[in-house]
Amino acid sequence: MDRFLAPNTSEALAHTHLTENWFTWDQDHPSFNETLVAGCASYQAFTRYLSGSDLFIVPRSRRELEGVLRRYAYDSIHNAIAVSRQTLQRGGYSRTCSLAEKSIRDVLNTNDNATVLLNLHVPQPETFSGTDVSLPNSNTRIRT
Repeated sequence: MDRFLAPNTSEALAHTHLTENWFTWDQDHPSFNETLVAGCASYQAFTRYLSGSDLFIVPRSRRELEGVLRRYAYDSIHNAIAVSRQTLQRGGYSRTCSLAEKSIRDVLNTNDNATVLLNLHVPQPETFSGTDVSLPNSNTRIRT
């Protein structure tokens, strides 16, 4: 994770602050802290992608990768809004999403990060033995 968002980045610090103070983080500010939530959302998006635990369709392009990361960030933003006792200011949701998207783009634009992330979950080609398979209840044979 340090390759993409080092521990001293604003995203990592936001993630640490929110996870360590999950039940009280929203009380530290008079209104919903959009920057804090966006930074944490970006960090969590990369963490979730790196784990690959719920990645069912592997992205094949940078555009698809960015889409996956954005969806993960939106999930995180929704979770933070759900537990917050602060109300969003007018346009706050859009600003929070925009900040998270900018953070994601910045990471993907750095060095070869996008390529490394795309190659991380590429499925390995399977080798086939080339045997014949008979379908049940059929005389059809399929060569594999």
